[in-house]
Amino acid sequence: MSRADAATPARERLTLAETLADSRVMAARQLRKVMRRPTYVVFLFVQPVIFVLLFRYVFGGAIHTGSVSYVNYLMPGIIAMTAIFGSLTTGLGLTEDMAAGVVDRFRSLPIARSAVLIGRTAADLLTNLMSLIVMLLIGLAVGFRPSEPVPSVVLAFAIVLAFAYVFSWISAFVGISARNPETAQSVGFVWVFPLVFASSAFVPTATMPGVVKAFAEVNPVTLVVDAARDLTIGHGDALGPALGTIAWLAGLLLVFVPLAVRAFRRA
Repeated sequence: MSRADAATPARERLTLAETLADSRVMAARQLRKVMRRPTYVVFLFVQPVIFVLLFRYVFGGAIHTGSVSYVNYLMPGIIAMTAIFGSLTTGLGLTEDMAAGVVDRFRSLPIARSAVLIGRTAADLLTNLMSLIVMLLIGLAVGFRPSEPVPSVVLAFAIVLAFAYVFSWISAFVGISARNPETAQSVGFVWVFPLVFASSAFVPTATMPGVVKAFAEVNPVTLVVDAARDLTIGHGDALGPALGTIAWLAGLLLVFVPLAVRAFRRA
C-alpha cells in the first residue's frame, strides 16, 4: 500500500464527528451556490411574495373564512406552502449535481457518502428558514396579525420547518430517481401541487366537494397548516393537528430517508 493510500481514511472508519464535519462543508457549498444563482433566489423569495399578493388582493375578497379575516387565515397556509415548495430544490439540486458529474467527484473523495444528502437537506432547511422570515415580514406588511404569544408563533414555524425538512428527503428520493433536472422538476410539482392546493391552506375544507374534502382532511399539508394556524391566530385547538403532523413526520422520515440513501448509493 502506498503512502498516499495509507493517508486516505477509509469511509468505514469515519467517525460521527467527521461525518458531521463533511456534512457542514456540503451545506456551506450549497448555501453559496444558492446565493450565486438568481433563479434560486427568485424561486425561494419572489414567487411566494407573488402568491401572497395574488391571494390577498385578488382572490381574497371572494373567499369567506367566517369570523377570521382572510389575511390571517391565509398567511399560515402561504408560509407552509413556501416551505414545501422550497424543499423541491433538494431533489432538483441533487439531480443537477449528478448530471454534471459533481457527485462522482464527491464519491472519489475520502468523505462520508451520507454527507452529500445530509448537507444538502440541512442547507435547504436554512434557506427555508430565511424564506419563512421574509414571508412573515411580508405578511405583517399586508395585514397579518398573529394573536398568540411569541412562543406559540415560534413553535408554529418549527413545525413548518420540520415538515419542510421531511419533504426535502422525499424530494431527494424523487430527484435521484428521476436522473435528469427536467424530469425532477416536473415530477416534483406533480406530487406537491395536489397536496398543497387540496388542503386547508387557502380555503376551508368544509367548502370542498365530498371526495376532495375527505382527501383534504387527511392530507398532511392540512394538518401542518391547521397546526400553524392554531398556534398563530388561535383558530382552534392546536393539539390534534400538531400530533397528527408529528405522526406524519415520523412515518415519512422512516420511509423516505432509507429510500433516498439507497437510491443515492445505487445512482
